[in-house]
Amino acid sequence: MAGKNSHDEHHMRLDKWLWAARFFKTRGMAQKHIELGRVLVNGAKVKNSKNIEPGDTIDLTLNSLPYKITVLALNHQRRPAPEARALYAEDSATAAKREAQKALDQASRISAAYPDGRPTKRDRRELDKLKRGWQE
Repeated sequence: MAGKNSHDEHHMRLDKWLWAARFFKTRGMAQKHIELGRVLVNGAKVKNSKNIEPGDTIDLTLNSLPYKITVLALNHQRRPAPEARALYAEDSATAAKREAQKALDQASRISAAYPDGRPTKRDRRELDKLKRGWQE
């Protein structure tokens, strides 16, 4: 068994690492994203059982937002968020791109058809009256 433990110190399953680094709430969710091709390791599509090691680069699309991560350490247990952030380093250009995309998404929500939320019953009736007036 000693050989297995030394192997575990240097390698770890991708799905388990993504779960331990807190990118996904469950390993099952991590596995699903990997199967759908939303996770690339060193630029290649991989399987859940892919062993990763420190120095590998992971490209991840999560909620339509890009992440480019370099693995710094392995941890076989899910630890608190501050400890999980120490497992990886994020590419600053990708982080800036993601923040810009978040700002753009938020701006588009503000300029939506109903910025104050869904119309009330009274608003809907007024809209229906206007529509009927245009059709007649």
